[in-house]
This record gives sequence, C-alpha cells and structure tokens, in this order.
Amino acid sequence: MKVFLKKDVSGVGKANEVVSVAEGYARNYLLPRGLGVRANAGEIKAAQQYAASQALRAKRARERAEDLAKLLVDKELHFTVKAGATGRLYGSITSANITDQLERELGIEIDHRWLALDRPIREIGEHIVTLKLEGGVRGQVKVVVESVEA
Repeated sequence: MKVFLKKDVSGVGKANEVVSVAEGYARNYLLPRGLGVRANAGEIKAAQQYAASQALRAKRARERAEDLAKLLVDKELHFTVKAGATGRLYGSITSANITDQLERELGIEIDHRWLALDRPIREIGEHIVTLKLEGGVRGQVKVVVESVEA
C-alpha cells in the first residue's frame, strides 16, 4: 500500500514522502496515529513538488556556502591579546570571537556552530580554523594571534 507520510517514521521514511508499506502496518499503525494518509494522485503530486523544492533549496544553500568558502580563501583574522612569556594567552580566542570578527569584516551573518574549533585557541601564532558550511562545503580561515606590547 502506498502511504503519504505526514511525519518522519524511523525505518520507513521522512515526512512528505510517498512510501510503500504493508497494508496491515498502514491500517493498524500509520493511519490511526496520524503519521500518514493513503496516497492518492494529489498526495503523490504534492510529494513530488515538495521534493523538487527541497532539492532547489539545498542547491541554493550549497551555492551560497561555496561563495562564502571562496571569500574565506585568503582571509586572515588578527587578534591582539595579552600573553605570558611562554606565549600562552591569559584568556582565549573562542569560536564566538572568530565569528564576530568574520561578520564585521565580511558583512555576512555566520553561525558559530559552523566553526570546527575543538577547543579555544590559547597560544600565540598562526592557526587554521575550518568551517563546516551547509551542503558539506568546507572553508578555512587563518587566525593570527599576536601578543600585546607591554
């Protein structure tokens, strides 16, 4: 039996998909719980339109991410902070600090969760920070941490 899913169902499919399931499963589980409805021509057409719009949305998001990755290729962010004699910072440079500076310099809103920073930067020097953008696109930005002259 063909069923149009209204919600995600583990092991069966995602919302707005048309799936084939056993008649008993549809009749006794999916339909009574409101997880799906019998698929008719209208439901199938709606599912196809939804899939097409999702694919277009994903393509546009990937293109925006690729454009952002191109902007980041030669980007260097400079931070001047207090540090000890060994080069260890008194504070740290976090993903929020890097995001804020990128937003100021590029004028684009950036989500701090895109930064693949395992832990805050706590030493002077050059550091490469990877950004995990939408659509599986990755970008890199160089972060240069310098000590304040006393």
